[in-house]
Amino acid sequence: MGYAESALALERKFCRFEDGIDVSGDCEISGYASVFGASDQSGDVVQKGAYERSLKAMAQDGRRVKMLWQHDPAKPIGVWQVVREDTKGLFVKGRILADVQAGSEALSLVKAGAIEGLSIGYRTVRSEKSSKGNRLLCELDLWEVSLVTFPMLPEARIGAGAKGDETLAEELVTALAAAKARLSG
Repeated sequence: MGYAESALALERKFCRFEDGIDVSGDCEISGYASVFGASDQSGDVVQKGAYERSLKAMAQDGRRVKMLWQHDPAKPIGVWQVVREDTKGLFVKGRILADVQAGSEALSLVKAGAIEGLSIGYRTVRSEKSSKGNRLLCELDLWEVSLVTFPMLPEARIGAGAKGDETLAEELVTALAAAKARLSG
């Protein structure tokens, strides 16, 4: 299948929870569903800005990215309250609905560490081939972010430190404190 033909098909990309799972409260999760510039196991690389148009269109239409269980459209398990691009990738924050049977099961599996992945469901709007043969995903029509068993992109995760731009600010404060300590000592 060529790149032009793939624009018609719904695609999915899997991501792995790496450093533990960030579950706050009883049902809230957050992390990265996609990381810019990282090659996944199929050689695709999402480019910064790839989700921008899709997220704007959804917001204007009053629609949300869906939270599904294992990409099954018959099994919504919660709501994504925040879906945004930042400097690292596609940051998501949402709430698993424990009152829904599949949501309750998913929450138990996430808390136990049995489920370690996120996966995006999307259509490719525009892609290019890199000089290394990778497919560069330049514009995507994002449909859903699922909790899944088998992730595709190891760098994307839900877990400790996955707080979006706040993480960058914390890293900067730490680096400045270390520099000050070196100058003082």
